[in-house]
Parts: sequence; C-alpha cells; structure tokens
Amino acid sequence: MLRTALRNVLAHKTRLLMTALAVLLGVAFVAGTLIFSDTVGEAVKNASTKNLKDVAVSVQAVSDSDTGGGPQKDGKRATALDDELADHIRALPGVASVRAEVTGEATLAGKDGRPLGEGRFNRAVNYRPDTGGKDSRYPLAQGRGPAAGDEIALAAGTAQAAGYRIGDTVRFATDGPVLEKKLVGTVETDDPQVTSGGTLALFDTATAQKLYLHPGQFDELVVAAEPGTDQQALTAKVRELLPAKRAEATSGTELAAEQARMVAQQNSALSQTLLVFAGIALFVGVFIIANTFTMLISQRSREIALLRAVGASRRQVVRSVLAEAALLGLVSSVVGFALGTGLAVGLRAVLDANGVGFPDGPLVISPAAVLSALGVGVVVTVLAAWLPSRKAAKIAPVEALSTVEAPLAPRSLVVRNVIGSVVTGLGVATMVWVSTLKSGDDLPIAMAGSMLTLTGVIILAPLLSRPLVSLAGLVTTRLFGVGGKLAKENALRNPRRTAATASALMIGLTLITGMTVVGHSTQRGMDKMAATGMTADYQIGTSTFVGLDPKLSKKVARLPGVEATAPLRGAGFSADGGYGYVHGTDLDQIGKVTRLTFRKGSLGAVRAGGIAVSQTAAKDHGWQVGDRIAAEFYDKKKAELTIAAVYEDNDVLGESFASTSLVDPHLEQLKDDTLLVKAAGGGSEALVEDIRHALGDSPLVKVQDHEDLRKESAGQIDTVLNMVYGLLGMAVVIAVVGVVNTLAMSVFERTREIGMLRAIGLSRGGIKQMVRLESVVLSLFGAVLGIGVGIFLAWAGGSLAGSSFPTYEMVLPWGRLGLFLLIALVVGVLAALWPARRAARLNVLEAIGAQ
Repeated sequence: MLRTALRNVLAHKTRLLMTALAVLLGVAFVAGTLIFSDTVGEAVKNASTKNLKDVAVSVQAVSDSDTGGGPQKDGKRATALDDELADHIRALPGVASVRAEVTGEATLAGKDGRPLGEGRFNRAVNYRPDTGGKDSRYPLAQGRGPAAGDEIALAAGTAQAAGYRIGDTVRFATDGPVLEKKLVGTVETDDPQVTSGGTLALFDTATAQKLYLHPGQFDELVVAAEPGTDQQALTAKVRELLPAKRAEATSGTELAAEQARMVAQQNSALSQTLLVFAGIALFVGVFIIANTFTMLISQRSREIALLRAVGASRRQVVRSVLAEAALLGLVSSVVGFALGTGLAVGLRAVLDANGVGFPDGPLVISPAAVLSALGVGVVVTVLAAWLPSRKAAKIAPVEALSTVEAPLAPRSLVVRNVIGSVVTGLGVATMVWVSTLKSGDDLPIAMAGSMLTLTGVIILAPLLSRPLVSLAGLVTTRLFGVGGKLAKENALRNPRRTAATASALMIGLTLITGMTVVGHSTQRGMDKMAATGMTADYQIGTSTFVGLDPKLSKKVARLPGVEATAPLRGAGFSADGGYGYVHGTDLDQIGKVTRLTFRKGSLGAVRAGGIAVSQTAAKDHGWQVGDRIAAEFYDKKKAELTIAAVYEDNDVLGESFASTSLVDPHLEQLKDDTLLVKAAGGGSEALVEDIRHALGDSPLVKVQDHEDLRKESAGQIDTVLNMVYGLLGMAVVIAVVGVVNTLAMSVFERTREIGMLRAIGLSRGGIKQMVRLESVVLSLFGAVLGIGVGIFLAWAGGSLAGSSFPTYEMVLPWGRLGLFLLIALVVGVLAALWPARRAARLNVLEAIGAQ
C-alpha cells in the first residue's frame, strides 16, 4: 500500500500541484515568521551582549524626582553619582576601570529642517575618551570625538539620514530652544535602540552635564572588572558605597538577562501576529487540500474498488490515502521552508528600508523552526485528507465490476445543515449580545462569537450556495445564454465542493472586510471627535514629552494674525480609589478655541476655583455639581477639589479641566503640553512660519491644523489596514489556488461531458466561456458571503471599538467593498485561464471515449 501511495503521488503530479502549492505557501508563512523572529532576536541579543561585554557592574542613578525630592530649580535632573563616588568605586579590589556616562534625549533636525527619528528614542550621550584619546564604546568612523562645548559627533547612520557631513552645523533641541554645534566626527554603534531607527548624538562630558544634569554628575557608572573577579561579590561591594535610595547597582550578568527578556518581549508581539495570519493561511489551505483529495478519490473510485476486490482492507485504503497526503505534505513543506527562508530575508530587508533598522547578524535557522514548519505542513495535510480517506475506504469492491463510471450518489446534507444552523445561531446570538456591550474587556467574547459565526457559515455554505448561485445563474444565463446556464448547473452539481472552494476565499474576505469597516468607522469617529472638540485653527505640541515653555506660548499669542490662544498642561491625581487627570488652561480663552457646552454649572463657577468634568467622567464616578473630592496629586500633595460644572465630552479637554493656577503647583516643570491657536480670518502658511519662528524653529515643535491631525490619526489606521491586507493577501492567494485547482480537476472529471458538448456544436470559445463563468460564480459566491459576514461582525463588534470614544459610528466604505467584489470578479477570470484553455483544447473523440 505504501508503494501504491507513492505511485499515486507520481501518477497525478499535475492534479496535486495546486494542493502542494497551498501547503507550500502556508508553510512558507510559518517558516518565514519563525526564522525572522529567531534571526532578529539573535541579532538584537548579540548587539546587546556586545554592548555589555565589558560591564561587570552598572551603577544607575535614581533622580531626586523619583525619590520625592521635588523639582530642581533649573529643571534638570540631580543625581548622587559624581567623580568622588567614581573614585571610591575605582579604588575597590578587582575593579579595572570605571566609565562615567551621561545620557539624555536630543531631537535632531536634518538638512531639510525636519526632525529625525520622530516617535523613536533619540539618544544623546557623553563622549569620554580614554588614555588613547578615543572612546571604546563608539569607534570613530570619520573625524574625531567632540572636545569642546560647540562640537558634536553623530552616529554614522544618523549623519547619513540627516544629510550632514563633517564640518556642517547641526541643529538640535533637548527640552528648550534650538542649539547649534559643529559636526566634528561620526561613530559606529551596535546599540539596538539606534540601529532600529533612533538617533545618536555625542557631546563632551562637560557639555552633556550642562544639558542634562549638573556639573560633575552622571547617570551611570559602568564598572569593568579585572580577569577572575567574581561579579556578584564585586556588585555587593559597590552597593556598600552607594547612598541609600539614590543609586542602584546591577551586575553585568543581571543586565544581560534583563535585556534578553526585553528583546524576547519586543519580538513576541510581532511574531505572534505573523503566526496568527500564518494560521489563517493554513486554515484556508485545509479546504483546498480536503477538496482536492475528495475529488481525487471520486475520480479514482474504480481503482480503489479494485484494490478492495483484490484483498485490500478498509484500514489499508485509509493508510494509503494518508500516506499519499503525508508524502505530499512533506515534499511541499520542504519547498515551503526554503521559500519561507527567503521570505524572512525579504521581510527584514523591507522593514529596514522603512526605517526599522534591525542590527546586523547572520540568518538563524533553528532546529525548532525546521521541525515546527515541516511538522505543521505534514500534519495539516494529513488531517485535511483524513475525511476523504474514510470516504475512500467505504467504496465497495463490486464497483470495480461496473463498466460505466457512475457518479457517487450525493449524501444528504441534513445533518450538516442542522449542525451548521446550531453553530451559526450560537455565533449570531453571541455577537448580538456583544453589540450591547461597551467594555474592551469583553474582546475575548467577541472573538469567540466571531469564530462561531464564521465556522457556522462555513458549515452552512453548501445550503447557502444553492440560492446564491441560482441568483447569479439568472444573470449569467440572461447575459451569456447557454454558457451561463451550464456554468450555473456545474457550480450547483456538487454543493460540498462549491462550498469548500468558496469558503477559502470567504475567510480571507471576512477578515479583510471586518477590519476595513472597523478601521473606516474608527477614522470617521476620530474625525468627528476632532471636528466637534476643537475650533482652533492649529494645535501646537512637541514630538517628545518635553512640552512648550509658557513664555514661548505667550510669544505666539502676541503674533499678528493670532486671535486667541489657550495652553493645556495637566496633572494626574488619585481620588475615590481611582485615578483622574485634570487639564489646566486659560479659562478666559478656552471657550474661543474649543466647542464647550455645559450641561450643569458654568465657567464662572470654574473660575472661582472649582473644576469642570466631562459627562462621561461624572457618570463613571458618580460626581455631581457641588461635590467635593479629596484628591492626592502625583507630587504627593493633597487638595480638595470642588465639582463646579459638567460639560459635554470634549476630546481636547479630556475628562476634566480647571484654571492653570490650580494645576501649576503640582507640576515638576512648568510646561505646556499643548497650545491651541485660533487665527484671525483663518490660518495661512505665513502664520505657520511665524509661529515656528516664534518657537525658535525647534525640531521638537509640531504645528498641526485639522487636516494634519486627521492625517496623523488616519495614517496609523491605514498602516494597520495595509499590514492586514498584506498578511491576509497570502490567504487570498491560497484561495485563488483553490479555485484554479477545483476548476482544473472539475474539467478532468467532466472530460466526457465536455467532449459531448463539443460534439453537439458548442465551440471552443463556448467551452472557455462556460469554465470562466463557473469560476466567476464561485468567486463571487465566496466574496458575497465573506463581505456579508465581515460587515455583520464589524457591526456587532463595533460597540467595543466605540467604548474607546463616544463618537464611533459604523460607516460602510462602499468604495472599498465594491473594490473587493471587483477583485473577486478578477480572481474568477484569472483563475479560469488555464482550466478553460485546457478544456477547450480537449480532442472531441478522445474526450467522448474517456473513462
């Protein structure tokens, strides 16, 4: 029977090619994900290890603000790490050297004036040369290290991205006005935070301390040990020298373990996401594999009956089919693994080209990745072939004696329809209940309901195929005559096959449609929120959390063409066992830059020293006007807050606002988080330039109008949707393979029928048209089911998305939904090209005589 299985695989190479392609693509996705994750993880780990190779002990400073010491008068951090402590540590037995480091953030402006690394970690460190005049942490690529207050060095990649060369003037900002320094050198670095898209600026130690700390202070002391020194013992000795609660010592071994854990966490989210989509691709492949084996067994019924007649048992027939599936799965998995390796390399290159910048490292192919990918491919193929193998075993030996190849009697769909109705009913009921929920914590329930609904529709697909395909047949018959009618009858001939083929496409389109509707509705809600909350023409903020100097905000208010400005700066507090956040603003101006509607109380009552809360916050906390709240702010100061007013939800103001005089005493640094600006007569490019100039042309500053804010939020959603389209595209490709496979095997199965049609006068063009229309009907059936189920799931689950903001409303993107249907139509036409050509080229006499 094993030889029989091997012969069947070799004898039906063309028929099994498409099935192998489905397995191959699914395995490639899994293998690529695992190899990509292992490769990137190992590269980041190696880079982190390299940075820590000379670190025996790391002494980290705990700033005064973290220990409750309060803000410093100049706004800079104060630490207990200084030269005196470094000298004490240096004198310990076993210490080879102590390197003192200063770290901070600096946002660089490129040659074009735009900020670099926005939204990423932009590092700034001190360049501390050793006795040889160089800093071993950062090998020089060009020039030299900074040695004076007007000099700067950059990472080579940072300088290249910014367009700077040695001798250029570099513009940057830390937490204040723009600074300029001369570029004297570039350095190499393996720091994962830099290679993954951040920037690196280096100053001499005195300048770095001036920018971020106080003279003589450091953020970290890195201790290198002499050979043979016990790290843990040395760490204990260092801890004895440290001031209590103001510094912490960690061994190099502990740091390496912590970094490895962080790397694993960072990679796990991406890897898990990719594996989910890989699972979807394999799930779609199951339908194609099962469909293929079912058709193969139907076509080989006489052959299997002969095997039964000469003594093969049912168990042997099952084993033969499963062995055939296992061989197919193994070969496909091997090829898929090779393709997955290429996908991993390509994915890394694409992400690097888009600014991710993973550290350099070799391709890592672990035994676990090999076994997982091959195992998944073989197991999925064997499981998909299991039901068809049981069907094969039931073929009676007497069928071998028949001279006419009669089709198997169709089995009743009653049991399947009952099960499908129950599962679909449970899923729909769950999703209808989900539509009444408002908490994001109910997401698992929504996912379970979605899976039940989708599974139920898949089970019911044969039942649903008859009315939907018949409806499509009315159109094809009217437009294309006999060819259209034949296409409809062929699609209805085997409801199970039609359902399995269409379900593969339905799954992908269900997920794509659901994500598209939710994403489009979310974006519409965000646009509505922005439109209803802000009447100002511009919102000014910073790309980091440094905030705006209130003096600069007042400077903007005095610009010609500015009608009103209102700053927003906030403080967090705890009250009634929960947490809150209050914005401080200019109460005389806030009504001019936002749509502010009070339900209870008034702005005058807020001016008297109270706070205004949103309707949602008042409802959630049970607050009423006149209530007094015992609040403890994050600076540990306590205050009694009086609810003076309740206003309609406003995204700009958040859950509460008050006068700046109430908020300012609780801020460590007096900085505006946001400045709202209303222009006289509307905004203009000239006014934007004036605002930027008033703010020192800082790369930290973002001046955004309504369209900029909309694009910023839309860009995030579009990025997610494009990623989903790309990942689910693999499932759609596999579904297309399934349509091609079904049509090709259907043509083979109907060889005699096609010969008879040719004999009674149907032209080759008519045969091609019949096959193409059948493919289109199958594709549109899957598309209609997928889009319909996707819309239902998006509607039911939309309430959970709406829990994030009240302006969410479901909006159908008709343009994209129409595009999905058009894509399904094109898929149907393209999938039929080869099967239609093959059917049209059949020899009439040979086709009529085929068995």
